[in-house]
Amino acid sequence: MYPSCMQKQEEVKQLFASCANEEERYEKIIALGKENLPINETDKTEANLVSGCQSKMYLHSTFKNGQVFFEGESDALISSGLGAILIKVYNGETPEAILKCPPDYLEDLGISASLSPGRANGLYSIHLRMKQDALKYLMLKQ
Repeated sequence: MYPSCMQKQEEVKQLFASCANEEERYEKIIALGKENLPINETDKTEANLVSGCQSKMYLHSTFKNGQVFFEGESDALISSGLGAILIKVYNGETPEAILKCPPDYLEDLGISASLSPGRANGLYSIHLRMKQDALKYLMLKQ
């Protein structure tokens, strides 16, 4: 269906393969949040704030050569890490792939189940925002 997207989901699953329990998954998510590069101050705008997140989460996207590129930053490491998990999969994908390749790996990893309802809502809000941006770019292509 979307081999690049599916391959990147497998790669993220491998990152979490050594996590034996919920605590270790949280530690891995936080570590990914620490690795996340900060976005430009000029991209920290109201328009780039992801609504539905407990903390301030900025998601900036660009469209280049038919691919969507994402950058994300949050004032909370867990949110930053959750953003990084999604960015690792959807960064550099076409708008069609972003819209049609579901984040099944999140369920496979048990990430959604181990989050508080507020954090889970934030995770899905980030994914929704990615899909909204992809739709915007898809419409521009036509």
